[in-house]
Amino acid sequence: MCRNIRTLFNFEPPATDDEVRASALQFVRKISGIGAPSKANEKAFAHAVEAVTEAARDLLDSLVTAAPPRDREVEARKAKARAAKRFGARP
Repeated sequence: MCRNIRTLFNFEPPATDDEVRASALQFVRKISGIGAPSKANEKAFAHAVEAVTEAARDLLDSLVTAAPPRDREVEARKAKARAAKRFGARP
């Protein structure tokens, strides 16, 4: 999976519409192989991003879990610690 696409389910506070759209954009870029569409593909690209955004929001709104919501700050600290271990600490 694309490393830029992050898990958005079961966080407190919940994922924003901007976060859902950003993930949809990354997904469409990944599967199309296009970072920035040409004028000829711009309409199809934008339509795909909107469709994926809507599907992702529907999915997130429909999912249920008994697990407590994850804290964004805690998860960010864990990710930074994993990155430091993997790539070395930054000055």
